[in-house]
Amino acid sequence: MNCRRICRLAIAVALVATPTFAQSKAKAENVPEIPYDSVPNFFKMPPTIYFGEGIGVATNSKGHVFVYTRSGDTRLFEFDEKGTFVREIGQGLYGFVFAHAVRVDKDDNIWAVDEGANMVIKFNPQGRVVMTIGRRPEAVEELAAMSGQGIYSGANKPYSFNRPTDVGWDAAGNIFVSDGYTDSRVVKYDKNGRFIKSAGTRGSQPGQLNLPHTLQVDAQGNVYIGDRSNARVQVWDNDLNFKTIYDNVGSPWTLCISPGPHQYLFVSNSVPDNGDSRTAAVTGEIYKMELDGRILGKFGKGGKALKEFSTVHGIDCRNPNELFVSEITSWRAQKIILRPQTTTSSGK
Repeated sequence: MNCRRICRLAIAVALVATPTFAQSKAKAENVPEIPYDSVPNFFKMPPTIYFGEGIGVATNSKGHVFVYTRSGDTRLFEFDEKGTFVREIGQGLYGFVFAHAVRVDKDDNIWAVDEGANMVIKFNPQGRVVMTIGRRPEAVEELAAMSGQGIYSGANKPYSFNRPTDVGWDAAGNIFVSDGYTDSRVVKYDKNGRFIKSAGTRGSQPGQLNLPHTLQVDAQGNVYIGDRSNARVQVWDNDLNFKTIYDNVGSPWTLCISPGPHQYLFVSNSVPDNGDSRTAAVTGEIYKMELDGRILGKFGKGGKALKEFSTVHGIDCRNPNELFVSEITSWRAQKIILRPQTTTSSGK
């Protein structure tokens, strides 16, 4: 059995051993429904290439779409603005083990967060690796230590992660990483990847985290953390100090903040499809919010058909009325068109 196969086996065992965290139905009531459509057959795949689990999705300034997917291997695909396949990035890359998020920064650099490799990898627009943060554990280390089982370590190491989940940037280019399944913290680096600060411990108090599963940064530098297993979004300032909590939209699997002069926050409350029809009513909701936590509306319902969502794990909202979502249990990504709304609601 080769090294890659041993490492993959070790990670699979570790993930099975990870505790299952309960999902929460949203507290918000009487939230307006946002009309929306899904573009059928948007992604045109080559005949011999397939999506696996839809883990991450992002767009660049040209409208190209990047989908990070788990299948036989972790793979990163690029499509043009019409959904035509362009290329695969990083095929066979040492840091591609178990995908978790893909994001694109203001300069069109592509960032992949790999939960299995414990790495954040920066590609330039041409698809070449230009920065890495973290280090992939060797196969023998995985087999000996069986890391990543959800046991809180509090290691707080500047340049090491334990199942990281997401990445974001402020206007100065500082890098923020949510870390993640095991260390329950957020780490800040400068634009060159030099460690600045780490904050967060496991718990349920304000400023504590229980599976920070997703992260975004607004234009003012505030950090929004999807504190999934605490069923809330936390907002911290640029120095990683606690500011406030939004706990009315269920368990946030992924966040997205739109660019532009008026920014919106999108939050997915996704319950995994476990074959139990009783969970269908709370599977697949996506909320559109103001940055102050007011809910403007929601859209989506559970299912595997067009316009239905099955465990949304990634959202791109570069255009807040034209979203891309990636789904785990339906092995796909969809292009979603929101229809303009004329009314608002607090949803509180």
